[in-house]
Amino acid sequence: MNEVLIDMKYNLLCVGILLLMNELSAQVVYPETKKIHHQDMYFGHVVDDPYQWLEDDNSEETHAWVIQENKVTQKYLSQIKYRDQLKSRLTELYNYVKTTDFFKAGDLIIYKKNDGLQNQALWMYKKGMDGEEKVLIDPNKEDPAGTTTFSFLDYNKKRNLISVELHKAGSDWMEIKALDLNTFQFLKDELKWIKFSDTQWYGDGFYYSKYPTPESGKEFSAATENQCIYYHQLGTDQNEDVLIYTDPEAPRHYHHVRNTDDNKYQILYKYRGSDGFELLYRKLPENPKEVTPFVYLFKGFESKNEVLGHVDGHFIIKTDVEAPNYKIISIDLQHPEKENWKTIVPESSSVIEYSAIAGNKIVAGYLKNACSELKVFDLNGQNAKDIQLPGLGTAELSYSKASDDELIYHFTSFTQPNTSYSYNLKTGATAQLAHPELGFSTSDFVTRQIWYTSKDGTKVPMFLIYKKGMKQNGKNPAYLYGYGGFGVNITPAYSSSYISLLEQGTVIAIANLRGGGEFGEEWHRAGMLMKKQNVFDDFIAAAEYLITEKYTSSSKLALAGGSNGGLLVGACMIQRPELFRVAFPAVGVMDMLKYQNFTVGWGWVSEYGASNQSEEMFKYLYGYSPYHNLRKGVNYPATMVTTADHDDRVVPAHSFKFAARLQEYTMNKFPALIRIDVQAGHGKGKPVSKIIDEISDKWSFFLWNTGVKKLKKIK
Repeated sequence: MNEVLIDMKYNLLCVGILLLMNELSAQVVYPETKKIHHQDMYFGHVVDDPYQWLEDDNSEETHAWVIQENKVTQKYLSQIKYRDQLKSRLTELYNYVKTTDFFKAGDLIIYKKNDGLQNQALWMYKKGMDGEEKVLIDPNKEDPAGTTTFSFLDYNKKRNLISVELHKAGSDWMEIKALDLNTFQFLKDELKWIKFSDTQWYGDGFYYSKYPTPESGKEFSAATENQCIYYHQLGTDQNEDVLIYTDPEAPRHYHHVRNTDDNKYQILYKYRGSDGFELLYRKLPENPKEVTPFVYLFKGFESKNEVLGHVDGHFIIKTDVEAPNYKIISIDLQHPEKENWKTIVPESSSVIEYSAIAGNKIVAGYLKNACSELKVFDLNGQNAKDIQLPGLGTAELSYSKASDDELIYHFTSFTQPNTSYSYNLKTGATAQLAHPELGFSTSDFVTRQIWYTSKDGTKVPMFLIYKKGMKQNGKNPAYLYGYGGFGVNITPAYSSSYISLLEQGTVIAIANLRGGGEFGEEWHRAGMLMKKQNVFDDFIAAAEYLITEKYTSSSKLALAGGSNGGLLVGACMIQRPELFRVAFPAVGVMDMLKYQNFTVGWGWVSEYGASNQSEEMFKYLYGYSPYHNLRKGVNYPATMVTTADHDDRVVPAHSFKFAARLQEYTMNKFPALIRIDVQAGHGKGKPVSKIIDEISDKWSFFLWNTGVKKLKKIK
């Protein structure tokens, strides 16, 4: 009887909170977004696009619309009384020393360090691990607004020069500079209009990938094509750089080069998307500017092959040819035919996520049930040894060189911040390079991995993180995150943002959906092209599991994802709107009929297909495209779309058009807001202050719309 009374009181409380929420939602007055008559034709099918004008992100009308939308969003959020309280707690949680990305350059140790709340981490250096710590680059002095990031690419053979990439306002466009490690000053060289490139030092300069200078005013939206390989000699103007490779017949291919550590060969990778890539090579000429032909080793886009190194006339290669979980082989360059390949490390039930040659050994990072394992083999694949990791989590190589007996990796889990370790390949000794100290204990939280069943019977894993003592009574707020695309692995990682939710009794759920690479290429291909619905089904099944097992209920559940994950959220909130209370589609691909027309969207055609490929493909994309499948008279979840004005990967037009139509069709039972970051991009290098502001807004929106009227006290 007491339990019945308690449940009745709880239900009445929920009704009261929902009435308050509905009252707040009813107060939302959206800007009037004009509609223009615009139609596109696909294989005889007419498709209306009344918000097409929002694709012009440089127009005064679009700028005015952005300002008005942000005003509406901030007005709504300002009425949630605990938003400042959440921001204060997030600031406390972010405020710890973060030291990561260690690597060696001669006798220097270089790494990133953030004292806690600095907008961008500083690059530091010292001579040896016990040397005096000094500042190498302070991005916050270079750009007080905190929107410029610096990342190191590679260093020359003498290890006295290093190439550095700069990104501004979150754009994918970057500049490359050279830094002298003797004087710790930048050289005069400045290379511009570069995207998705590294550098390969050779002679008195380096090779890199560059696009043509874009048309003024269309830098962040126009299709980006004709990536070419150039050689830059230090001390010369970029206009004098030598064109090494171009393929005008395939303007929408990416071109990257890598040199083997012995500087004997150069490897050219040709990508068209996520389906595979071609691999060519050439002997490096004595004169770096000499243009010599590349020879195909793998032609076609059916496989993924990576050269780890060159040993005595053989390439050591990681490949998925007849091995969807990958294997490592040796190819004799004098006899490269497939029948002559030698398997060094065979395929196993775990996926080889990455591999490298270091200290004349092969280092392989495996994924087993979406968690990392690190193994070391000799060059013949024998004498396997495990590198003992701190627990179940994610390990990634930070530094490895064929000639160096030491490698550096970093490790993280849901309850351990990113921590760097060195491993001696000769002695097997491991040393922790930094000791992140948190102001609270993560032992209060539980991490589990469960398996649930998707619509077609496929078993899908999901991580669950929650506070000890949590009751499975259906009354907990839950935040469900997914991605499911491009072979991207979603593995355990520490998040101060998640901690702030866990403290409020929220269940964090992270699903490893098909389309990712957690279980090899077959898992990836099961969620791409005309199998994309599998990804949505997996995510919906994850939500149903959380509800059935009483971790949460529909009125307490939020779904979230970014980029391809934003598409995931958009599709699922439309297909099953009653299943979720809150939706966070972030920087999402929301217009599946036009995405290929903007910046590098054409590179995703191998993943999604394109509306102009065939009528069958058009109908499939049209059938789930979030922008095109919103309907009048549907109670969609409380939605906060997030994007940024400098996102030149998934252009903000996707989010603009989706939000405009959602606001047009909303029944006003739940809010339909869009939060547009200014001087920010797809997410890369976002300043800490902007991260805290955005997360404070999102968590306030989430908790309020799942019935949380007052925050719990933090002990």
